[in-house]
Amino acid sequence: MRIDIATLFPEMCEAVLGESIIGRARRAGAIELHCHQIREYTQDKHRRVDDTPYGGGMGMVMQCEPIYNCYNAICGQIGVRPHTIYMSPKGRILDQQKSVELSKRENILIICGHYEGVDQRVLDKIVDEEISIGDYVLTGGELPAMVLVDSVARMCRGVLSDDECFMDESIYSGLLEYPHYTRPEVWEGERVPEVLLSGHHKNIQTWRTEQSIALTREKRPDLYEKYMEKEN
Repeated sequence: MRIDIATLFPEMCEAVLGESIIGRARRAGAIELHCHQIREYTQDKHRRVDDTPYGGGMGMVMQCEPIYNCYNAICGQIGVRPHTIYMSPKGRILDQQKSVELSKRENILIICGHYEGVDQRVLDKIVDEEISIGDYVLTGGELPAMVLVDSVARMCRGVLSDDECFMDESIYSGLLEYPHYTRPEVWEGERVPEVLLSGHHKNIQTWRTEQSIALTREKRPDLYEKYMEKEN
């Protein structure tokens, strides 16, 4: 999979996506990720990429041309039109189903807005879908873009050590994940549940499933109802 990010702050994205699991996956060639500075595609001698909004109002609006030029350059690099996403509070809320769907694509371009937003005309021309990470507003699209990349990339082959690393966890399975424990066996007077020390894999799996169901019923009744509907 190749993911491109068009942003005014590529260093911000690289600082996060060059580290930890995603960073290691990039260095190993499991995923390809490129961050593009939108200012490099403006024709303005002062490298401006924004202007005042028609109709008046506060703030500045990102212009069409730099974003469109960046988009065309990326299309030229990869030889195809990438699935293009604009991070926006107007978009569909990101969930695990959407992340799974996107993880099956070969090329994704994420556009990060800033200031008061982006000229609607370029969005209408190149964007396939808008995605939000929640019902709140941030100062730019970079943090949402990084959330999306992390959520999608970790399901690509070779990023995690095994598919079970994500298939058995919260949300992906339809349930919240069961509690985890590690050494020491006793901490502050609290013991690890005996079943986890038994070595009996069937009993351990049963306990984990029961814990997942109970936690989901308590903390996310909406997910619990969906799970029960599917099971019945």
